[in-house]
Amino acid sequence: MKILVLGAGVVGTTTAWYLREAGHEVTVLDRQPGAGLDTSFANGGQISVSHAEPWANPHVLPNILKWLGKPDAPLLVHWRWDPDFFSWAWRFLRQCWPHRTEQNTRAIVHLALYSRSCLQALRQQLPLNYDGLAKGILHIYTDKAEFARGRSAAAAMNQHGLDRMVVSVDECIAIEPALATAKHLLVGGDYTASDESGDAHRFTQQLAGFATEAGVQFKFGVEIQRLIYTKGRVAGIDTLSAGKQTQYFADAVVVALGSESSHLLTPLRVALPIYPAKGYSATLDLPDGLDQAVAPTVSLTDDARKIVFSRLGNRLRIAGTAEFNGFNRELDPVRCQALLTRTRELFPALPIGAPHFWCGLRPATPSNIPFVGGSGIPGLWLNTGHGTLGWTMACGSASALSALISGQSAPVDFPFTQFSHVG
Repeated sequence: MKILVLGAGVVGTTTAWYLREAGHEVTVLDRQPGAGLDTSFANGGQISVSHAEPWANPHVLPNILKWLGKPDAPLLVHWRWDPDFFSWAWRFLRQCWPHRTEQNTRAIVHLALYSRSCLQALRQQLPLNYDGLAKGILHIYTDKAEFARGRSAAAAMNQHGLDRMVVSVDECIAIEPALATAKHLLVGGDYTASDESGDAHRFTQQLAGFATEAGVQFKFGVEIQRLIYTKGRVAGIDTLSAGKQTQYFADAVVVALGSESSHLLTPLRVALPIYPAKGYSATLDLPDGLDQAVAPTVSLTDDARKIVFSRLGNRLRIAGTAEFNGFNRELDPVRCQALLTRTRELFPALPIGAPHFWCGLRPATPSNIPFVGGSGIPGLWLNTGHGTLGWTMACGSASALSALISGQSAPVDFPFTQFSHVG
C-alpha cells in the first residue's frame, strides 16, 4: 500500500521504518527541517518500562494539592479558561480509581516490554549509535512514604513481567557510586536492570537515514493542514510548503503528530483527549576525564522532584516536570533553575558549566495509554498520545501498528483503538 505518515518524531520515524519493512510505499511529512526536532529532540533519554505506572493513580491528588501555587513544583498548572484542559482533567480524575490504574499499568507494561525488545532487535539489524547504555534505571526516593508506595508499585509491575527490584540506600550507591554524596538524602530505591537509556534525537535521525536508504521518502518543511476525506474514507492530506499548496494521496494515513494530533482530527469528529504537558530539560557538557564518582552513568529517576538523569556519552541530560499551559513553548527560567538546583543537591561536585535548556510538549492522555490502531474511519490510523513514554514505546507501537495495517494479528496484548483494515 501507499502510506503517508504524518510526523517525523521518534514515533513517526519508527512507524515509517516498520511499514517499509513490511513492504509498503511510505512517505513521511513534517513541518520541521529534519527528523526528531520537536518533542523527541532533548527528552529524558530513558527506555523506561519501570515508569509504566500512569500519572493517574489514587495517590496523585495529595501531591497535586501539595504542589499548587509553587512555580518550581514538579507539576504546574496555569489556571485560565481552557475547555480542552478541563475536559482532559476530568477524564484524568476518572482514571485515578485503583482498578483503572491497575488496568492501565498492565497495558503500558505490556507495550513497553514489547517495544524494548523491538528496539533491541533493531540494534542487531542496524549499526545504530545513539549514546545508548544498557545499565538499567535506578529509581531513588528521599521520602519514606513515597518509598513505601514505590515498593507496592514495583511488586505490581513484577506481576506483569517487569524486573523492578527494591534496593537499599547502600545498594543504590553500589549501583551508582555518584550518589554517595547524597546518601544522607536517600531512603531507598528500586532498580530495573533491563531498562536502558540513550539519545532519542540521535536515534531518530539515524533511523530516518536508514529508512531513506530503504526507500522511505521524507518531506520536511511541510505544514500539514487538512485531511482529505472523500467517499467515506481518508484519502490523503492537504499541505502548504514554501507558500505552495500541495495534496498528497495514499491508501492509508497514519497520524503521529503528538500533541498536534487532536487539532487535525477534530474536523472528522475523531475526538482524542490529548493535551500537551510541557517538559523541561537541561543538557550539561561534561569535561573529559571526569571522575566516575562525580557524574552518574546509570540512568536515574528522582521520585521527589519527578526528574530523570541520563548519561549520553560526554553529556548529562536532566529532564522532567510537567507544566500545563496549552501550547506555550516558552522556557520558564524558574523551572529551568529547579533542574539545576536539584542536580547540585544530589551531585554537589558536578561541574554545571553552561547548560543547554529545552522544553517540549509531551502528548498526554488521561490514562497514559497511547492511541495506537484504527480510527474508525477507513484509511485513517493513529499512533499518538505516548506522553512521557514516547521513546520507550516508539518501536513497539510502530511495529504493532505496521502489523495491523498489513492485516496481521497484533503482536502484543494491548487495547488497540478501533480497527479498520483498508486492505
